[in-house]
This record gives sequence, structure tokens and C-alpha cells, in this order.
Amino acid sequence: MNKPIARIYQRVSTKGQDTERQDALRADAEAKGYVVVATYTEKESGTKEDRPELQRMLADLNAGDTIIAEHLDRLTRLPLKKAEALMDEIKKKGAKVSVPQLIELPKVDDEGIASIALEAAQAMLLKIALYQCRNDYETRRRRQKEGIALKKEADKGKPLEKRTYKGRKADIVANAKIIELRALGYTIAKVASTLCVSESQVKLILKKDAAAKAAKAA
Repeated sequence: MNKPIARIYQRVSTKGQDTERQDALRADAEAKGYVVVATYTEKESGTKEDRPELQRMLADLNAGDTIIAEHLDRLTRLPLKKAEALMDEIKKKGAKVSVPQLIELPKVDDEGIASIALEAAQAMLLKIALYQCRNDYETRRRRQKEGIALKKEADKGKPLEKRTYKGRKADIVANAKIIELRALGYTIAKVASTLCVSESQVKLILKKDAAAKAAKAA
């Protein structure tokens, strides 16, 4: 029987980023018995609905296809209702979504048929993750704007060297979540998928936390 079809969606938000890390998705899919027929790559914000490559992928979808994305926020950072509408569109096409460590890509069995995940559980995980992706995005943006506005107001009339606002700082809340989930036994990949951040960011925060604890204990 024919092997199942996979389509990889890769996205970065800025022109200065690359998609090399996401290229590993193809190798993993092929190792699990899938045929990757297309990779859709674009450098656009996940808050946009009219991303050209996303729309091209949706038009190409056929029943039985699986969309693979490194993290769910690579596919969408849209408000929850719009994100759910996107997932509904994919479902109506008869396709599925796979995100490593969140909704695993099942291996193909000896007869060439992919094992079927429980749809109710998948739908629940997707809804939670979609909400988390958008909520984290909006929370970060709001706190950044509020904090910057307050600091700029306080800095009025001060010489440059005495101003308190000197650019973006680390997101303390998000960093605390990373440390908390890791302590609960989440893998680095699962922490990244759950919080909609990159694995490299998770590793960096954990490294800094370990260094801070070591310095405190010394």
C-alpha cells in the first residue's frame, strides 16, 4: 500500500532567522515511513492569516495528508477563534497536524497504514496549545508595551546614562515557566512546544538557572 503523505510547514518571523533547525523534520518523517511531498517555507509573522506559503499549503492539502511543524506557533499565533478556524479548515480537508512532543507523528505499520491517534485527545491538546501560544504572545506584548511606556515616562529629562529603559529584557514569567516545566520532568522539546518557544531558548534559560544556582551554592 502507498505510504502516507507529509507536508512540512516552516516559518520564522524575521529575515535574519533561518530554518535549518526545522529541516530535521523531514528526516524524522521519512524515518517513520512518510513521504514528504513538499516543504513550505516563509519568513512571516504567525499573527498573519494571509501568509502566501500557508495558503499554498492549504490549497495543496488532500485527505490523509499530515502537516508537520516544529512548534505549533510556527503554524499559527492567531487569536484562538481564528486559530481554531484554521485547524477546522485542515480537518475538513481530511488532514492532520503533527508537532513533535505535542502531537507525535505516528510510525507507519508493516502494512503502510499510519496508526490513528485518539481524535478527542488530539483536539483537546490542540485547543490548549493554541490558546497558550496566543496568550503568551499577547501577554508578552502587553507587558513589554506597559513596561516600556512607564520607563520612558520616568526617564523624561534624564541624561542618557541615567535612564532606566535601555532596551528589552528577559521575560521573567516565561523563563520561570521553562524552569518549572523542566523540573516536572518535561523534555526540552516538550517544554518548547508547550510554551511556544525555541529549544535553544529553553536550553539557554536552563543553563543560566543552573549557573545561578551553582554560584549561590558556592
